Amino acid sequence: MRQYTGVDKLIQSFDQALRSLVPGATSAHRENPGNSEKAQLGVKDARHVAGLMRVNHSGEVCAQALYHGQALTAKLPNVRREMEQAAIEEQDHLAWCEDRLKELDSVPSLLNPVWYSLSFTMGALAGVAGDKYSLGFVAETERQVSLHLMDHIGQLPESDKRSLKILEQMNEDELHHRDTALQAGGVDLPLPVRITMTAISKLMTKTSYYI
Repeated sequence: MRQYTGVDKLIQSFDQALRSLVPGATSAHRENPGNSEKAQLGVKDARHVAGLMRVNHSGEVCAQALYHGQALTAKLPNVRREMEQAAIEEQDHLAWCEDRLKELDSVPSLLNPVWYSLSFTMGALAGVAGDKYSLGFVAETERQVSLHLMDHIGQLPESDKRSLKILEQMNEDELHHRDTALQAGGVDLPLPVRITMTAISKLMTKTSYYI
């Protein structure tokens, strides 16, 4: 198996960042779960759903960055593979949210490069702290993402079954990633870390809805 140098890894990280941030650069491996559904929305509802999907898209950008950062610094090969596989699965979510934004004549958040940078740094630091903390970071992240998704599902207009199917599948995947991380040895993070993660998540949610 090829051994990658530090420069190779940096180039790979830059490529991963571009794929996560440039619209249309990421394609889904699975069919969009909302393809079989239709949605008839008025202007006000469409604007609200676009805001929700923009937040969810930013959340998936953050997830990509977290996994890429953790994979870069993970110590055990099996943990690194887990992070890389999770990032691939999260690509589907990124593409699905982007597709829905296009359908709603909207665009991803302009702040995504900021969220990617912050999340990549946090993920890399978690990897440096040790694999059990890195896995615990994944579990806590996915728990918080699931809470956001459930909240957004409750806010969707009843007629928007298309967005509903997407968010339901995303939530199912996030919970699976959380359980996988815990089963692999993830530990609970210190309270200050969890509080910081929640604060950053709330900031991202409030700003990405509009910008």
